[in-house]
Amino acid sequence: MPLRVRYHECDGQGIVFNAHYLAYVDMCSFEAEKALFGSHEEFLANRTDVVVAEANLKFRAPARYDDELIVSQYLNHLGTTSLIFDFEIHRGSEVIAAANVRYVFIDPETLRPAAPPEAVRKAYAALLGD
Repeated sequence: MPLRVRYHECDGQGIVFNAHYLAYVDMCSFEAEKALFGSHEEFLANRTDVVVAEANLKFRAPARYDDELIVSQYLNHLGTTSLIFDFEIHRGSEVIAAANVRYVFIDPETLRPAAPPEAVRKAYAALLGD
């Protein structure tokens, strides 16, 4: 997912404030969801949702105002009620940040962990390949 750093995302040091990297990751995950299901609403129509259970970030180099970044997402684990994605944030060929996020599938009515329907599981499983 391409994005350009906006001025208001930078702190007094002139670099992207750390919390915005998680926002970039979240934006990317919604784009991937749209690619898999058509829209967030269509994903929710499967009577499932996901919440973040754990997020880890590693910063390698700062991003600054007007930098053009690419956020990439890779599924590395699909469990019974959870999935784990790795993310890379690139500026050109340089990886400036990496994230690992564990999501838990929930029942949208009870907000409790619940296995996703088979159609959702298959859509995500296809990202794992062989």
